[in-house]
Amino acid sequence: MNVRIKTALISVFYKDGIDDLATYLHQNGVQILSTGGTQKHLENLGIPVTPVESITSYPSILGGRVKTLHPAVFGGILNRSENENDARELSEHHIGNIDLIWVDLYPFTETLQSTSDESAIIEKIDIGGVSLIRAAAKNYRDKLIICQPTQVNRVHTHLTENGLATDISFRKAMAAEAFQTTRDYDTAISGYFEYGAPVSLRYGENPHQPARFEGKLDDVFTQLHGKEISYNNLLDIDAALGMVKDMDELNQPVFAILKHNNACGLSVGTDVTDAYKKALQADPVSAFGGVLCTNQTITAEVANEMNDLFFEVLMAPDFSQEALDILQQKKNRILLQTKSFSYPKTNRRSVLNGELIQERDSDINAIPSFDQVTTATPTSDQLNDLWFANVIVKHTKSNAIVLVKNGQLLAAGTGQTSRVDALNQAIAKAHHFGFDLTGAVMASDAFFPFPDCVEIADGEGINAVIQPGGSIKDQLTIDYCDAHHIAMVTTGMRHFKH
Repeated sequence: MNVRIKTALISVFYKDGIDDLATYLHQNGVQILSTGGTQKHLENLGIPVTPVESITSYPSILGGRVKTLHPAVFGGILNRSENENDARELSEHHIGNIDLIWVDLYPFTETLQSTSDESAIIEKIDIGGVSLIRAAAKNYRDKLIICQPTQVNRVHTHLTENGLATDISFRKAMAAEAFQTTRDYDTAISGYFEYGAPVSLRYGENPHQPARFEGKLDDVFTQLHGKEISYNNLLDIDAALGMVKDMDELNQPVFAILKHNNACGLSVGTDVTDAYKKALQADPVSAFGGVLCTNQTITAEVANEMNDLFFEVLMAPDFSQEALDILQQKKNRILLQTKSFSYPKTNRRSVLNGELIQERDSDINAIPSFDQVTTATPTSDQLNDLWFANVIVKHTKSNAIVLVKNGQLLAAGTGQTSRVDALNQAIAKAHHFGFDLTGAVMASDAFFPFPDCVEIADGEGINAVIQPGGSIKDQLTIDYCDAHHIAMVTTGMRHFKH
């Protein structure tokens, strides 16, 4: 169904592109309704305008907060051309039809970036504009909505090529963009009310990418020292805290060292210093520039141990004053005192032109839930290492293999396209740093479709394995383990991390 534009309501904050299209509408006999600054702008161009006040019989009131919220306006937008009752009521109440609604929204996000004055921010929450946009988009079968300056040239071209008419597919596409606009606008507003103004970051993943954080960092940690936290820092902080939090069930000192969201060192220890030393052993090279996290108070002893290491961030629930005196000697070193907080129940991730939303992977497989599938029974120490390795592999980029011994990460293979490659990467790394894999355990983030990985692991002296299970060829791997006295347990739960 084609609709020819006869009447247009124009009320915009941004005047970009308004001159040409408004002039074109006027020259082709379109009646233009307008308000406030837009009305003055159009009149200065020599375009006659019908003030909205003349059809509502009410002036703009409350400092401009109320000017278009009136049945005479919304009746003109929401009426359905094929509904006889709508037509009768328009005539009865002397309401004119409106075909084109051209409005945009107050600059809420821009105001957040330019001021912390709450009253100024609140005044940039658009009410009438959002209502007009939603009404026009809802009634796209009869109405055309323009709500972004970037749409103006496209609409101008379309109207010129089609003699001021639009087809329903064009109007529906514009309606979809309108609802995206109001969705993003409301998201920014709700974020402000929930979290406050967004935090501007130095930059995103790379220096040419602007970035910000919307959330309550003060609920997660207190920054005690160091430079401004970056986008990449926050990704590593999130990964480190999630991993250490999952280790709480151990009730032991835990120390983690992460690089690019993956653990390059992680260990339990008799105390925080012991845990740190063992974590560093796994990969002292990758620890350079890493993010460090522990569930213990940072003491002067461990501060002295780590003071010569260049690292970006250190997180702990507390710091002794002596430790702070040592660590604050490096002015850019970020020291964060962590708090107890709850993660959101869902993960959100932008993909293509939308979002993926999933429930957070918050499950941890408890040892009693392990299913022993081999004749060889894992010892209690092996079970503890298998649990430890399974938690680490949950937080490691897929495809992932993790090798653990005595509560210490020896090496991990991360982000490989083949599970065999991930295992070979982990073995090579463990050898490079002088670890003997005899008696170690292996965790995989997904099942083994073939026994190749356990064959390779067996050759290194690894004698216990944990994996989700679920392959139609599980028995091949189990048979190999039984023939070579390797203990294997399955969890029934995959932990991919892409």
